[in-house]
Formats: sequence, C-alpha cells, structure tokens
Amino acid sequence: MKESMPRRALLATGGLALGGVTAVVELCFLVLGAPMLLTYDGRESLRTNAADLARLEQRRLARFLNEEPASDTTDSRSMLYLAARSTAGLLGIGIFALILYGAASAVILAGQYLSGKGPGGSRPADWYEHPVAVVLFGLLLFFLAVQGLAGVAALERRLARYFFAPTEAELQNRRIRELRMSRMLVVDALTNERRRIERDLHDGVQQRLVALGLLLGRARRATDPAHAADLLRQAHVESQLSLIDLRDVAWRVYPIALDEGGLHTALEALAERCGMPVQLNYDLTGEVTQAIERVAYFVASEAVTNTVKHAAATKVEIGVYRAGDRVHVRITDDGRGGAMTSGSGLYGLARRVGAVDGEFTVDSPAGGPTVVEAVLPCG
Repeated sequence: MKESMPRRALLATGGLALGGVTAVVELCFLVLGAPMLLTYDGRESLRTNAADLARLEQRRLARFLNEEPASDTTDSRSMLYLAARSTAGLLGIGIFALILYGAASAVILAGQYLSGKGPGGSRPADWYEHPVAVVLFGLLLFFLAVQGLAGVAALERRLARYFFAPTEAELQNRRIRELRMSRMLVVDALTNERRRIERDLHDGVQQRLVALGLLLGRARRATDPAHAADLLRQAHVESQLSLIDLRDVAWRVYPIALDEGGLHTALEALAERCGMPVQLNYDLTGEVTQAIERVAYFVASEAVTNTVKHAAATKVEIGVYRAGDRVHVRITDDGRGGAMTSGSGLYGLARRVGAVDGEFTVDSPAGGPTVVEAVLPCG
C-alpha cells in the first residue's frame, strides 16, 4: 500500500534526523578508530565494523528515504562511504539547528507582539521588524530549510549509489546468470509443453480413436442391420469428436491464425472456440515481435483453458494493451478463485513469461475473481 505524501515527508524528516545522530556516531568511530589502521588486525576489525555500520545506514535509507538497499556492502568501500556520509549527516544537523533556532525566534517574536512590545523595545521598530516582514522572512527561511533537507536526502541517496552500486563487471555477471536462468526456463517450458501435448493426445484423441475402432469392429460383426447402423452412427459421432479434440490439440501446439492474422485474430478465434462468453478488449498499438505475440497468446489460451476446467466461471474477460514499452495481457474471470501459481499450468506460464524477461502475477482470492496478468517487453 502506498503511503501518503505527508507520511512520506514525515518519515524522510525522521530519517534525516536519525541520520544526523548516526553521523556523529560514525564520525567518532572513524576518529577513534584511526589508530587501528596502523596494524593489520586493527584494519580488518575496523573494516568489518565499518561494513556493519554501512549496512545499518542502508537499512535506514530503505526504511525512511525509500532507497533500495545495496546488493553488496563491501568492507573496502564502507569506510570511505562513512566518511562522506557523516559529512552529509552533519550538514543535516546544521539545517535542523537552524530550523530550531528559527522556530524559537518566531515564538519569542510572537510573544513580544502579543504583549504589545515590539522587538526594538522602546525605540521605533525598523521596517524589517514589522510583523509582515517577519512573516515573509520566516516563510523564505522555512522554504530554504526544506530545500536544504531535500538536498541532504538526495545527497544521501547519491552517496549510497556511488559507493555500493554494482560495477559494470558485476552487472554483466548478473546478466549472464539471468540469461542462463532464462535458457533453463525456456527448456523447461518446452519440455512441459511436450508432456502436455502427449497427455492430451493420450487421454483425448487416442482414447476416442480406440473407441472409434471398437465401434467399427462391433458394426462389422453385427448381424442386425439396424444395430449395425446405430453403431456406425455412434462411430461417426466419435470420429467428429476425435477431429475436434485433434484440432484443439493442434491449436494448443501452435495456432496458425497467429501467423496468418496476428495476435488479435488468434485471440478472436480463441474467444469463439471457448465454451463460455469471452469479452476481448484489444488495444495493442505499435510493433510487437512475433515471439512476444506467441507468449501473449499462450498466456491467454492457458488462462482461459484453466478457467473453463477449474474455475466454475460464467464469463471471461481478456484485455491486451500497451503501456510504455510493455505489453499487458490481463485475463479476468468471475469464478470461485483459489488458483495456485504452483499448479502445472500457471507455473508453466510463469516460466514461459520469465524466459522473455516478463513479469507474471496471479491474484485469485477464495471466492474470486481471478486475475492473471503478464507484463511483457515489446521486443
């Protein structure tokens, strides 16, 4: 839940005040610990303690200033960071001291005016001692103090990023790990697709073809023409159902409409083939790669299939739109909810979406509604 602006401002002010206190502690730590740099054991102990203090500062920034904590608070950078950060903290103390001084002066002046005594005593008041001038100067100083605190907060964030942001080599290593994971996710997704296709063929098409063969065999052996005709009628129905199942499996493997007409046409065909009312809201503009269109289609297809099988829903809504450089695919149903991302279908979708650096979320409270959303890069 997002915090209100006054609460964020209050938290930031409290965080800067706490940062001023910790700046004094850190400055004392650096000054008193300086002699420890003369010995090896002292240097190691000092660096370890400095890293602990730096991590505390990172938690303070995350809690009060909404700054993401650094991924790596190394000992070698911590002492330099503390030296620079303590300076920023002392600057914050100075600004707070000026604010307190100004507030105390305002209270004194207000008391003098309310008692009928001007700030000049018995002498005539100068122009800058006039109440209007005092209020205007007070507002100006308050504005400058607020801007000063905002500058200290920005300086704190910049120092944390400068000293603890990952290096180029670390970013490259992280990206390599992400690519390896994405490759594994692609392989797992393809393996699961093959297993699902095999299961659909075995449990659906194959069983119907077996039933078709049995009906034809019984029709050949039947001596009663009426009974043989009835068996042939059943065999014809079973052959039609086999074709429907085979067509469904083929669509789940890869819809040809996706290549011929694009994502919009494929989703329209999906809505027509669904066994319940489907509302399609398609507002996708701009160029999108075929790989992203395939992922978007399979997200919608799998989500709709799960809804038909398990959700006991009466309607489904598919929304596809673009926001910035991201494609959003959102499927909503009015079913009973309780969908688990650990299930094979949704878990496979999560891996498929993750393989293209997308984000996959499922919101399905008990009683519904269920919202499945994938956010995909455009290219």
